[in-house]
Amino acid sequence: MAPVYGLTENAVGLAFPPIGRPPIIDRVDRKALTGEGRAVPARSDAADVAEIVACGRPLPGHQIRIAGATGELGDRQEGRLQFHGPSACSGYFNNPEQSRALFDNGWLNSGDLAYVAEGDVFITGRSKDIIIRAGQHVYPQEIEDAVGRLPGIRKGCVAAFGGADPRTGTERLVVVAETRETETDARAELTATVGEAIARLCDTPADKILLVPPQTVPKTSSGKIRRTAARQLFDRGAFGQSRPSVRMQIIGLALSGALSRLRRAKCAALEIVYAGYWWAMVGLFGAFTWPLILALPTRAARWAVLHRLSRALLWMLGIRVSVQIARPPPAHALIASNHASYLDGFVLTAVLPGELTFVAKQELAPQRVAGPFLRALGALLVERMDPAASAEGERTVYEAVKPGRRVVIFPEGTFQRAPGLLPFRLGAFTIAARAAVPIVPVAISGTRSILRGAQWFPRRGAVSVTVGETIAPEASDFRAAVRLRDAVRAEILAACGEPELVDT
Repeated sequence: MAPVYGLTENAVGLAFPPIGRPPIIDRVDRKALTGEGRAVPARSDAADVAEIVACGRPLPGHQIRIAGATGELGDRQEGRLQFHGPSACSGYFNNPEQSRALFDNGWLNSGDLAYVAEGDVFITGRSKDIIIRAGQHVYPQEIEDAVGRLPGIRKGCVAAFGGADPRTGTERLVVVAETRETETDARAELTATVGEAIARLCDTPADKILLVPPQTVPKTSSGKIRRTAARQLFDRGAFGQSRPSVRMQIIGLALSGALSRLRRAKCAALEIVYAGYWWAMVGLFGAFTWPLILALPTRAARWAVLHRLSRALLWMLGIRVSVQIARPPPAHALIASNHASYLDGFVLTAVLPGELTFVAKQELAPQRVAGPFLRALGALLVERMDPAASAEGERTVYEAVKPGRRVVIFPEGTFQRAPGLLPFRLGAFTIAARAAVPIVPVAISGTRSILRGAQWFPRRGAVSVTVGETIAPEASDFRAAVRLRDAVRAEILAACGEPELVDT
């Protein structure tokens, strides 16, 4: 048994956890989630928490993203879950209007709200079922579960839903619960108990609590609560009439709702301002650094200046970088790092001391800006790190490693927007084995959330860099290279906080 995520539009599975992994339950601050859409991990002693179950990672070939008002969101930010992949449908049969609403620039809208943390997707609710009450997101399934556990209420037979209330400018909260209780005083006491449970959970009372006989709450054939149908029954008066709201409660709800909407609008505006500031700082950094690096006479001077300027830019961008180093890497070594973002090389430049020799794609050589800059820093521009595809590239790196230079490689060879450690190419490890050069595994975490692949809208975030123990090759043959690759990959996988991906 495992918690998974799927939907008919993806026939049917989309995200699964690794086989045999116990369920992961994320305890987050309820107010931050419902009020600001941020899944902030709750303190161990916190009382007002929401528990969200991890539903795993996208199946091979599929991708998931969390979208907000300004595009794809970062980790632990709640938004609309969108997906695409080989199992996705092309639309709804004979329903072009709904089919058009299904797609968003090639991504399919699931209709669910969710967030992503450490590669796992956490579903918070159906977007159409979320109740916007006083600007807060109220998740009906939490109310239904809490009320269903009360003595006298039929478990699994509770419907919570919202309805527009023009007097307050927000949604009223209606809870319909089945009970076998018929005695008047007992029903009144049970209604009060239900109201207290809802108020404790949501910090706000329900507008209407209806106790109904068994078999009243509408369900699907598979036993799911039909909240939309329940709302329609309530609007037609089939569940009784709602009570009028107290004047002060109306005023309080209206003010609270306005403030919450203002906070969310402010957050979206600040994200846009931050992105503009981010790129302005990067542009100024490039305009200042590029001619300076080319003007300095020695490679050592260029790297000394670049280290300091890189750290200064990270500070100006508000990117906090924490570094854990098992021990300082030797001067003569190959440094292997995971690759998650365009920021990776920049972060390594800021945190790793001394002169570095980056291995970069040959396509950058003819570029007017990147080419001279990389050559001035001593970068190695090769076709590919796979020796089967480019023996010349392997020889170039081997000749650089042998004299004692500290060469930096990204053995994945590329990166993608979705979290996960891709398979490592063998070329660099073959070089290390032949040259008897040790490898220092470096794991970078957080850069993907700040600036994803195929996305140019930066997000706020922190970065951590873990420099592991140096691993020396056991021999110079092919098998030693394979063992070296596997050992380095295991170290990086354990520290980068992302799932393992395999060839598809």
